[in-house]
Amino acid sequence: MKNILQSEISSVILAGGQGIRMDGEDKGLIEFRGLPLVAHVASIIESKVDKIYISANRSFDSYASYGEVISDDLLGFQGPLAGISKALKVCSTKYLLVLPCDSPLIDSELIDDLISRMKQKDADICVAHDGSIMHATFALMKSNLGKSLEHFLNDGGRKMALWYRQQNLERIDVSDRLVVLTNLNKPEDLDF
Repeated sequence: MKNILQSEISSVILAGGQGIRMDGEDKGLIEFRGLPLVAHVASIIESKVDKIYISANRSFDSYASYGEVISDDLLGFQGPLAGISKALKVCSTKYLLVLPCDSPLIDSELIDDLISRMKQKDADICVAHDGSIMHATFALMKSNLGKSLEHFLNDGGRKMALWYRQQNLERIDVSDRLVVLTNLNKPEDLDF
């Protein structure tokens, strides 16, 4: 079975939200342990992927320090799938790694597990699962899914899990290390 090479993987860090629970601040640029949240994610994946995209709808210059900034094609804040759709359109590698900007405790093991399962099962999408639910913003997918996602979005779909379930899906159980899925949504979460 052929290994998946670093040169075959691009990544998109999803940073296009409105930051409503962070008092409107651009969440990916909020400092956590001395660095912007997005910097924690970028530092974990930079040795795992060929290219990093940052899906953002503002603060483009600030995000450009961490990767190539892309913006949704859909107007307004249409959710993470809009950012993934844009990333799939510009991605030139075989795979796209999807991660949120507000989960600075991800680790290399999670990325390696997604890549390994993708290689073993030849799935369309591999996604993190906590034993109860999937965490759709932690995923590795084939970049040829762009048309499928575009149709889903054009039909009004916005739920990541629903679109994922329409693909050949594999789940990675991380119930023994849930800390990697820690999502910092509110100012008080930053004291973690």
